[in-house]
Amino acid sequence: QVQLVESGGGLVQAGGSLRLSCAASGTFFLANAMGWYRQAPGKERELVAAITSGGSTNYADSVKGRFTISRDNAKNTVYLQMNSLRSEDTAVYYCNAAFIQLGQYWGQGTQVTVSS
Repeated sequence: QVQLVESGGGLVQAGGSLRLSCAASGTFFLANAMGWYRQAPGKERELVAAITSGGSTNYADSVKGRFTISRDNAKNTVYLQMNSLRSEDTAVYYCNAAFIQLGQYWGQGTQVTVSS
């Protein structure tokens, strides 16, 4: 059973930084793509950033230049470095991993709160 374990959320002041981590366990398969989504109260879940096993990345326009996604394939782990955080970045952040062999999995979510 694949599990995604997230860490790194919390409370930070506007302009600050946080780093999220998400490790996939329970499988020897490498995730084809891993990414981060977020959902703010009253809003739909949206893609923040994604990265393939080959290193290709995709970012939401709202976070370009501020957030950086990276991954460690040896650990099946994805990271999201978030800088210059804004109050509008406040949301629950969800890790996502897509496996060609196994399908798609979600983490339990981690709260990021940016105070202004």
